[in-house]
Order: sequence, then C-alpha cells, then structure tokens
Amino acid sequence: MAIYKDFKTLSELFLIMTKEFGKGMERPVLHQRINEKWVGITYDELYKNTESFACGLASLGVKRGDKVAIIGENRPEWVYSDFAILGLGAVDVPLYPISTAETIEFCLNNSESVGIVVSNKFQLNKVLKIRNNCKTLKFIIVMNNEEEFSEKNVFNFAQIQNKGAEFKQSNPNYFEDNIKLCQENEVCTIIYTSGTTGEPKGVVLTHKNIVSNVKGAHEVFDINENDIFLSFLPLCHIFERMAGYYTAFSSGGQIAYAESIEKVAQNMKDIRPTIMTAVPRLFERIYSKIKRNVDSQPEKKQKIFNWAIEIGKEYQAALKSGHPVPIFLSLKRKLADKLVFHKLREATGGRLRFFISGGAALSRELGQFFEAVGLLIIEGYGLTESSPVLACNRVNDYKFGTVGKPYPGVEIKIAKDGEILAHGPNIMQGYYKNKKETDETIKDGWLHTGDIGVFDAEGFLIITDRKKHLFKTSGGKYIAPTPIENMFLASKYIDQFILIGDRRMFLSALIVPDFEALKEYADANRIEYKDIDDLVQKKQIYELLDKELDQFQKKLANFERVRKFAVLDKPFTIETGELTPSLKVKRKVIEERYKDLIEEMYKGLEA
Repeated sequence: MAIYKDFKTLSELFLIMTKEFGKGMERPVLHQRINEKWVGITYDELYKNTESFACGLASLGVKRGDKVAIIGENRPEWVYSDFAILGLGAVDVPLYPISTAETIEFCLNNSESVGIVVSNKFQLNKVLKIRNNCKTLKFIIVMNNEEEFSEKNVFNFAQIQNKGAEFKQSNPNYFEDNIKLCQENEVCTIIYTSGTTGEPKGVVLTHKNIVSNVKGAHEVFDINENDIFLSFLPLCHIFERMAGYYTAFSSGGQIAYAESIEKVAQNMKDIRPTIMTAVPRLFERIYSKIKRNVDSQPEKKQKIFNWAIEIGKEYQAALKSGHPVPIFLSLKRKLADKLVFHKLREATGGRLRFFISGGAALSRELGQFFEAVGLLIIEGYGLTESSPVLACNRVNDYKFGTVGKPYPGVEIKIAKDGEILAHGPNIMQGYYKNKKETDETIKDGWLHTGDIGVFDAEGFLIITDRKKHLFKTSGGKYIAPTPIENMFLASKYIDQFILIGDRRMFLSALIVPDFEALKEYADANRIEYKDIDDLVQKKQIYELLDKELDQFQKKLANFERVRKFAVLDKPFTIETGELTPSLKVKRKVIEERYKDLIEEMYKGLEA
C-alpha cells in the first residue's frame, strides 16, 4: 500500500500520523497489557503523552543535537521517549535492557549522552552504579511512575510530563516548531552494535537512512491500516525499530507489545496479529514444540500429521510450477488443512498473513515446513549499518534458502573474495568517533558487510556465512559453518549447535540438546537419571545424538562431517555473554569457555 502521505523525517511522520491520519480516530494505535487486560492508546493520547514528555526534556535543557539514551523493554513509554527526543531535533541512543553497567557506561560516555530514560528500578540501579563515571550525564528518568526518587536529578516519567505541561504554557508551539525544523540529513540515532567481538561501535544513522528503508518496505509489502503487529523483538534493535515500529506506524496499523518472550505464544492468541517480525529462533522453538507434541501422539495421528505436511509441500510446489493445481491434490490439501493445518494456524491467532524473519539465517527446511502449514515466513537480510534491510524476499516472489532480491533503492555487488558490498540511501554515516573502523567498513561509498554471498540465476541472494566465521581445516579445506549448523538444528533433539574445526584435522561440535525432548526420550526408554547434568552424560543419549548426526550429514562431503561432539548441560544465553542480544552466537566466547572440552575431543588424534 502507498504511504498515507509523504514524509522526509521520522518526526514529520509522527506529526502526520497523529495530527492528520489519526484525527477523530478512537481506534488504538498501541496496545499494552496491564493487570491482565489489554489497554489501548489512541493517536491523540500518543501525541499528548509524547509532546508533554518532549517539553519536559526541553525544560531540563535538552536541545537540538543532544544525545539522550533509552534503555527499556518494549512499551508505549519507549515510543513516547523516542518520538519526543527526535521531535526536539535531539539524537537518541537506544541500549539493550540486558546491557551490563559497564556497557552502559561505555555507550553513555562514547555518545556523550546528557540524559538517559530507563524502564524500572533494576535498570536505574545499573545507571546509578556508574553515574559518577559519566561526565556528560545530567539526568535520569524512570518510565515507571510507582515511586519518586531521592537521588539528585532522578525523575519518574510523570514528573517530566508535568514539567512539560508547565513548559508548554509559556511555549505553546515549541514541540511542533522543533519538528518542522528537522531535516532528513540530520542524525537521529546512534545504535551501538552488540558485536560478536570487541567493544560496541556506535552506528550513526540519519532520518533519511531509516526513512528510505521504511518507504522501501511499503514498496515490497502490502501493509495497511487493517494490520496489527505483535512486537516482542527489542525496540533498541534496528530490525524491530524499522519494521515492527516505524513501518507499522506509517501504515496506520496497530502495534501490541508482548508481555515477554515467554508469553508470546499466549499473546498471539489474544491479539491475533496479521504480521509479526521475528528471528529464526522463534520458529525453531515453535517447530520443536509441534514435533514433540506429534511424537507423543498415537502412531495413527503421527501418520496423519506427516501425510498432511507432505501434501502441503506438494501443493505449494504445484502452485509455484505455473501450471494449474491438480483437482485431486487440491482436495487432499483441503482435507490436510481440516485435520492438521488450521489447528496450527489457530495457535498464532488465525489471522497471520506472514512473518518477517531477520537477524540470522532461516533454514530452508523450516521455511518449507511453515509454508506447507499455511504460515509464510519472508526472510530478509541486513545490518544495523544499513538501517537495516539490504535484501528481502517478497510475498509473491520468494525462495527459501535465500534472503531474496535487493531492496528498493539498494545496490548490491559481490567482491572478488565473495564479500557482499552494498550502496544506497540507507547506508550509515559511519561509526561514532571511530574513523578507523568507519574507513575499513565503508570504502568508496560501498558498505563492506563482512558477509560472504552469491546471487543465483534468478537474482536471489544467498548468504554463505560471515567472512570472519569461515575457517580452514588443517587439511586445507574451507568450511562455512552456518549452513551445516542450521542443518542439524532441524533435529528435534538439538536446540543449539556450534561447529568447531578451525585449523583442526576434522570437525567436531558442541551440542545443546532440547532438554524436554531428551527427558521424553529417556522416560519412554526407561533411562534413569537424577537431573539434566546426569542425563546428558548417559551413554544412550550420546548414541541417540550420534544417530541423529549420521542421518543429517549423509549428504555432506567427508571433510564437512562432524566426527566427534560434546553434549552440554545448559544453553547458550544472552545473560552468559554467549549470544548477542539479537541471538547471534559469539563463537570466540564459546570456544574460550569450553576450550578444555574442545581439546578433549581432539586429544591424541591430532599431531
């Protein structure tokens, strides 16, 4: 759908949608769950809450070009803060809620933030711990209004809004006047990349960078005011911020904030979304849950389920063939839908038009499974440095195992060494106060993504791996680990999988099993165990996983096959520092943490 009205800045978008599009509209634009009930926020309420907060920031001295950080979970106050900061011509610095006090200190100092908006007392305590080390930090605002604070220049959200109401009395048009001063080439945000190595880098993005990506989304997707988004990926991440927030908002659609990742399944049933942004991890969890449920059913029901999936895949292949779908196949598809598919779709609320997947590679098998069920996953590709989308599949033009075709306005080429290079209006200005890294990443106007890829004959981009992840065995063979890892993740017994083999004679792996699936297997096979730690050390479990690996790696070349593996008793998590906030694996951290276990797998087998 075409956008409601053209805009050049995110601040202008806010003004257009709240003042014009939302005029007289009582339908909510945002939803949040409070005291077990979903509460809606109208366009008028969105405008008033944002304006009063913006004027409150102005009363604290925030002016054009100042940086103000935000650290909080997805909630309306995050949106009020964001649009308020941008409306003043200031720059926001979004941080992950799981950030440590040390990371917060680095980002506040590096960005020279004058203030920070935090969600609750837990986040406040992290900031108070490092406050004296942050020379430019003048104030802290807590989104929760339950209490007032004794610390100097610490306010709750309502206090700032009250200050804003007073400020507005003598400056009635201050907020709107400042919005109209915003220019498209002005910096609007500095986003610190979590990175898999080293300290964070501040990606500098302008209004134009992000707006070009939002407008591109409207060119490739039919998103309109009838859509409702369920938002659970962090708003501080550019993928959710651009796609699940600004794009959703600019379409006139509604946004509901999930209570937590654990409650996404229930919230989907409540909200019945039509579009969701997600990461492959969500689909892997849903798939594992479905498979566990099917495997616990009588054999007859298992056969019906497997038959239905095969019919679904056949039907989708027939649709794409360009020939009419055979009547008999259509009838079988209707039966499969009645017996199996509609129940699975109901678990998402029953209205979902498509998922948009990003952040990591989606396995072809996973995409095909959900497609067969009638749940389409559209995979895209991008980086924080590109605001973020560089390429994406389209609803009527997609291919699993690829990240689609170049995004509107974006040029992509492949360098001689296979690296993906990109050019367009969405490419960042650089890394804040880091010329060395900027010069290494942007050369002659082209963003060097660090990803290895290739275009297929039909123009779809295939990502092979991260350039830094490629490793070479001692036998001289180059290995791209990600495709191999994704293949093994299709096993219902495997939750996480890390390939090891750089400068080694052969490949090995660290496996985090699906603990629920293992327990069910152990109980069904009368394997006695005290706890998870005891269970993963059982010989029968190693043999089970060994059989799974053999099944999956039959098609691999000998040098790509995993010869030894170790089973772990706990998952890789963000909290332990083994995953980035966007759920990417920090390989160096994991290899260092489990180096003794890794060495044990190669002991006596390598020169």
